[in-house]
Formats: sequence, structure tokens, C-alpha cells
Amino acid sequence: MVHIADGILAPEIWILGFILTGFLLAYTLSKIKTEEIPKISLVASAVFVASLLHIPIGPSSVHLIFAGLAGILLGLGAFPAVFLAVLLQAFLFQHGGVTTIGINSLTMGLPALISYGIFTVVIKKTSWKQRYVLGGSLAGGTAIFLAVLFTSIALMLTGAELIGLIVILVAAHIPVIVIETILVGGIAGFLKRVKPEMLVVVKK
Repeated sequence: MVHIADGILAPEIWILGFILTGFLLAYTLSKIKTEEIPKISLVASAVFVASLLHIPIGPSSVHLIFAGLAGILLGLGAFPAVFLAVLLQAFLFQHGGVTTIGINSLTMGLPALISYGIFTVVIKKTSWKQRYVLGGSLAGGTAIFLAVLFTSIALMLTGAELIGLIVILVAAHIPVIVIETILVGGIAGFLKRVKPEMLVVVKK
């Protein structure tokens, strides 16, 4: 994930992050069925593992994120999955910070929910044979773009002195956007063929 470490953000920013994350967590958990929990745990594990191999860039880092993949597999359950992954990363590997668990969950979990919406629209509103690949690609790439955007906004709101870091952060994540666009699109197309019930939206 696009993690922000402790001591970087202004207090009002990371406090707001906790408040908004708490709201979204409560809402999404209220919509989840008990039988979905194992799947959410599995995807959370994938997100957790994907981010362990990362390249530090100042107070943030570059690595695979799979927020878009979480979105197309879990729907609203993507947010709790992302939150769980961020929580474990912060406490087990000091990846990110404790005070920034809220804002890190928000900057990645919200794009996961948006990617779910994008995937749903593409699948339901188009009849193109490769719509699952298209939907997955858009979900994967958009999730990373939005994660970088939201992280940049959080840094920018903290202070203009972080503008240089934001430029580096954006440039460093361009390859990640490309990679996840291809990967998530390919995975979506593959799952449609072999195990369509894994996807949150399946159109006959």
C-alpha cells in the first residue's frame, strides 16, 4: 500500500483519517454476510503479502497494492480487507505507522470501493466479450491512481514542504499503475472463465 509513516501528517489529518475509516468500516461490516468472512480473510492476506516487498520512498513506499483486485473480488468487503492488511502491516512489520492506520486504510480502502463500482458498471452496462478484462483493468489501474491521489492530498494538506515528495511518489507509482492494470485485468478474465463465482459481479 501507499503507506504514510508516523510523524509526517498534521494531527488533524490523521485524526480525520481514523474518523472516516471508522465510519466506512462500520458501514461495510454491516453489509457483510457471515459466509463472506473466509473470502475477505483470504484477500486481506493477499493484499498483506503483496505489500511486504516494497521500496521505501521517504515516508511512503512503492509496491504492489491489489486494491482493485480486492474490489472486484469482495465488493464492499474490500474495505475491511484493506483495513485488516494495514493493521497487521503496521503492528507486525512497522510498515506505515500506528497513528496513520486510519488515513492509510482510507487512502487504499476507498479506491478499492470505487474500483468495485467501476467493475460493476462495466460488467452490467456493456456486452463486449472481453468486458471482464476491461473492467478488471480499469479497476486495477484506477485503484492505484486514486490511492496515490488521496495520499498526495493528505500530504499536501499537511504542508507545502512535502510537494517534492509528492512528485516522487507519483512518478514512482506510474509503473505500479501499469502493472496492476494488466494483472487485475488478466485475473478478472481468467476467473470469469474458470471460477466466475469468485467475482463480485457475474453477468450471464
